[in-house]
Amino acid sequence: MGFQDVFKKSFLEGFTSMDISAGRIMATFAVTCILACYVFLIYRLMTRKSFYSKGFNVSLAALSVITAAIILAMQSNLVISLGMVGALSIVRFRTAIKDPMDLVFLFWSISIGIICGAGLFEVALLTCLVVTVLILVLENLPASRAPMMLVVNLSDPEGEASVLETVKKFSRFYKVKSRNISANSMDMVVEVRVKEESAFVKEVSGLNKVQTVSLISHDGEVTF
Repeated sequence: MGFQDVFKKSFLEGFTSMDISAGRIMATFAVTCILACYVFLIYRLMTRKSFYSKGFNVSLAALSVITAAIILAMQSNLVISLGMVGALSIVRFRTAIKDPMDLVFLFWSISIGIICGAGLFEVALLTCLVVTVLILVLENLPASRAPMMLVVNLSDPEGEASVLETVKKFSRFYKVKSRNISANSMDMVVEVRVKEESAFVKEVSGLNKVQTVSLISHDGEVTF
């Protein structure tokens, strides 16, 4: 028997059957369930979506337990671990993640299952605490106020100058986003930042040649 055969035999004997006690299995599932419920509560408390998806939140908790079970099975037997790698490599997820925070919670749930399955319970607990503090701190940081869109309909394109003069009076920074001119009218959209919204709209609507005025807020990204 050569050196390669001896090395191969000792390697397979060391990983073919690794005993995992029932106590460790129960402890792993107990800690994983506690931390999974913690992720469930944090997601429920911190989500700000109009339509809360309870099914997605439940799947986060279940995903941690399933991942921990997979890690335990992969540790118990080398053949099983190789088979699971091949089986999981053909899985394709088609559900689109629209909110970036959902993706964060998804990876958080998977990482909890992996860490608990490996028996690093202290690391899993510390990870939950650090991620929670990080999300809370960054979520409560003050952000720049998003600009608003002023939509004005004019009976004559020559009324644009008076509108922009009023915009300069109430807003330090503004930008004309679009101009739509027809035979006897003009529609324009101006990006503005104003504090006195009611007074601003009333003054613009009182200008000569102004027919309709709309001030619209949006939830887009702040560019300046």
